[in-house]
Formats: sequence, structure tokens, C-alpha cells
Amino acid sequence: MQLTNLFNDDSAVSPVIGVILMVAITVILAAVIGTFVLGLGDQVSETSPQASFSFDFANDVSDSNTAAQLVITHESGTSISADRLTVTVDGTGVAADTTDDYSFSSEFPDDVEAGSSATVEKDAAGDDVWEGESIRVVWTSESGSSSATLHSQTAPQ
Repeated sequence: MQLTNLFNDDSAVSPVIGVILMVAITVILAAVIGTFVLGLGDQVSETSPQASFSFDFANDVSDSNTAAQLVITHESGTSISADRLTVTVDGTGVAADTTDDYSFSSEFPDDVEAGSSATVEKDAAGDDVWEGESIRVVWTSESGSSSATLHSQTAPQ
């Protein structure tokens, strides 16, 4: 065998590289199509915002017509649309026009950012102090498929 023929003979290289490239392209296409079919691409864009909230309970009600108040303040972090936020007290959502035990006396602005606040009043007859309730600020994604509790606290007893 001639040494010069060994270096010039590359007839088997092309088919091997072609097969490897075909397999690689097939695997990549399967991964991309699988991601879209299973909806994994949508979940990446729906991560919960990073925000810090504080709760300030006001139980010392001097006027008998005034309800106990809770001021919820966005301390720092991502600006969030108020449509995406829900405040719950013991698992029940609080709304501005509710006749239940809790209601907003002032709501969050449209864009909740650092310094924004909302006030929740306790309207329960005969029980005018915050005592042991579990309050949560919950974020829900735009599609409604995921949610996260941004802040949770139990009222002091």
C-alpha cells in the first residue's frame, strides 16, 4: 500500500458525516416541536415577579364608626399590574365592592411599584381588630395558568 494513497483516500468520510448531521437535525427538530406541543415555552415567560410587600396593622380604632385597617405597601422589586394581584384574608379574596367582612378603602394604582399602597378595612360587626387572620398578596399570570404568593403574614394576636 502506498502512503500517498492513504492520505488521499477520503471516500468514507462524507457518508459518515452526512448520517451524523441528519441524526443531529432530527433530534433538534424533535426537541423544538416537543417544546411547543407540550407548552413548555409558555411557562418560561410566566415567571412570578420579584417584589417585597409590607403589612401595617392598625387596630387602635378610636372612632366607633371606623373599621380596623391594614395598609399593604409595595416596598421594592418589580412593577406589577394591579390586575394581576389579589389580596386574600383567610383564603377569601378582598374586593372594593364586597359586602363581606373585608373591603378595600383604597386600592392599588394600575401599576403597583415601590411606594404604592392599598388599605384593607375589616368590616366585621363586633370584631374590629385584626387578630390571627392570614393575609396574602397573590400574583396570577396573564393566562391564569400559574400563580405565586408574593407575601404572606398572619395578623398579630
